[in-house]
Amino acid sequence: MPLRLKVNDIAFFERPLVFARPFRFGAVTITASTQLFVRVEIEVEGKGRATGASAEMLAPKWFDKRLHLTEAQSLDGLRRSLAIARELYLANRSFETAFGLHALCIGPQVAACAAEDIPPLAAAFGPAEIDKAILDALLRVAGANFFDGMTGNIAEIDARLTPDIDDAAIAQFLSTRKRLDRVAVRHTVGMDDKVEGEGGVADAGENAGARYFKLKLNGDPAHDAARLARIGSELARLPYATKVTLDANEQYADLAALNALVHRLDHDAALKPIAANLLYIEQPMPRDITKASPLGGLAARSFIIDEADDCYDAFPQARALGYRGISSKSCKGIYKSIINATRAATWSADGRYFISGEDLTCQAGLGVQQDLALGALIGVTHAERNGHHYVDGFADTPADEADAFLTAHPDLYTRAGGKVRLAIHDGDLLTGSIAAAPGFASSIHPDWSTMQPLKRPTPSASQEQTA
Repeated sequence: MPLRLKVNDIAFFERPLVFARPFRFGAVTITASTQLFVRVEIEVEGKGRATGASAEMLAPKWFDKRLHLTEAQSLDGLRRSLAIARELYLANRSFETAFGLHALCIGPQVAACAAEDIPPLAAAFGPAEIDKAILDALLRVAGANFFDGMTGNIAEIDARLTPDIDDAAIAQFLSTRKRLDRVAVRHTVGMDDKVEGEGGVADAGENAGARYFKLKLNGDPAHDAARLARIGSELARLPYATKVTLDANEQYADLAALNALVHRLDHDAALKPIAANLLYIEQPMPRDITKASPLGGLAARSFIIDEADDCYDAFPQARALGYRGISSKSCKGIYKSIINATRAATWSADGRYFISGEDLTCQAGLGVQQDLALGALIGVTHAERNGHHYVDGFADTPADEADAFLTAHPDLYTRAGGKVRLAIHDGDLLTGSIAAAPGFASSIHPDWSTMQPLKRPTPSASQEQTA
C-alpha cells in the first residue's frame, strides 16, 4: 500500500553565510548570503510521526534576474515563495502520497506567486525545499535510505503533471536505478576567479584534482573567447585529460551573439583545447529569449537549459527548440529532476538527450548531501560542486555540528586547516555514507537551537494595499 502522509508543521530557519572569495556569475557577484533550513513534522497514515529536514543557500539574482530588483528584493521573493508554499502544504489536511501532495500544491503555488509578481522559477523554490524535508521524514518513518526508497518509488511519483510520459515509464526508470558509488566534481571557474599561476585553474590546491571544469561566461563573445583561450592553455598543462562545460547564466543577448561565440569555438585555433573537450553549453540566453528562439544550426552542439527550467513542460519545449539537455538542481525540485531524467532515458538510448548536475553553491551538510544523492540516483556521473570552493568548509556552522556531520559521514568530509571540509577523492565525491541510514542522504540533522527563524520578507506594495 502507498505511504500517505499529512504535514503537521513546517518551520524555516537561517544562518548567515560569508564567502571565502567573491563568486561572480552572470550579472551578480556574491560575497555573502543566507543558508535556509527547513524542518517539517509529518504524520504517516498508520505508521506514526517523524521530522525531516532540508537546506539550501538563498542565491540572490539567480531565480529572478530582473534588473529593477535589488539583490535583497530577489531574496524576498524566495522568502515569499517559502511562506506561500507553507500555507498550501499545511492547508491540506487529508492524507496524500508525498508526490500527490506536491502535485496538489504546485499549481496554486505558481498562481499565488504570480499574483505577487514572483516568476515561476522562484515560485518553485518553496515547494522544492519543503518536498525534500517531507521526503526525509517519510524515509525515516519507513526505515529506508534514499536510494532504496526511491527505487521503490516511496513518494509515488506519477505522470499526472507530465502527460508526455506515462506512469510506467517513471516506475521503470526508478526501479532500474543503481546508486553511483562516486560522482566526479566539476570545478567552477567564476568570472573573478584567477586563471594562471598559483591559485589558478590548474592549481591542484584550488581545483581539488578535478577532471571536469565549468567555465562561466559573461555574454561578450570576444571577451569570453579571450578568457577561454587562457583557461584552455592552463588546462592543457594538467597531466590528465579534462572535459569542460560553459555556462552563460542568461548573459548572451540573442542568437546572433551566441552564433559569434560558437563560430570562434569552431574556427579559432587558440580555443581548440576548449572546443575539443566541450561537453555542452548551459543556458546561454535569457529564459524568455530562449523560449522564443529555435537553435537552428547551433543545435549541432549540445546545449542545455537551466534557468529556463521553470515548469514541468520546460524540457519538452526546449527539446523542440534544439536543446539536448536540462539541469538537475534540488532547489528546482527533486521530482522534476527525476521526471526529466526519465524523459532523457525514454527519448534516447544513445545518450543524445541527457540531464546534467549543476550546483547552486550547495553548502556542506544537508545541502550538498541531498543534491549529491539526487544526482547519484538519476545517473549524473559528474556534477558541478562549488560550495567548498567559495565558502570555507562548514563556514560559521557551530563546531559541534560540523564534527557530527564528519563523524556520521567520514567518506564525505575531512578535517583540514582547522575546519571540517568536503573530502574529494581523486576528483570524486563518495556516496557510501549517504546511503547508510534511513532518511534523505543524512543520518543526522543540524542543530536547530543554533539558528535564527528565517527573516520575514518585506511586504510588496500589492500586499500592503490588501492588508
